[in-house]
Amino acid sequence: MSGLLGIEMGRRALRIEEADPKGLVRESYRIDGITLGECRSILVDWALSLPVDAPMRDALRSLLAHYGTDAPDHPMTSVMTEGLLTPDTPRRKGGRAARVAG
Repeated sequence: MSGLLGIEMGRRALRIEEADPKGLVRESYRIDGITLGECRSILVDWALSLPVDAPMRDALRSLLAHYGTDAPDHPMTSVMTEGLLTPDTPRRKGGRAARVAG
């Protein structure tokens, strides 16, 4: 089922402590004047801090529901929404056939 902006709605709601174990996203919402670039950097750090088997999309959905609802214009809300729009698996573009002419 699709939701707003075609984002597939969550499969599992995570507790905020699970979704943001180091509190990086929480702290980003507390920084006055934080920029979009700073939020992107924080989100990369957040993603790297999650356990390998963590359901990242579910974590993003939980964080958006918790923080984004009250701060829809915050740059972190935009960055997390963009994160949900990114394809799950990268698709190969090219390969040997694309590099070698006939």
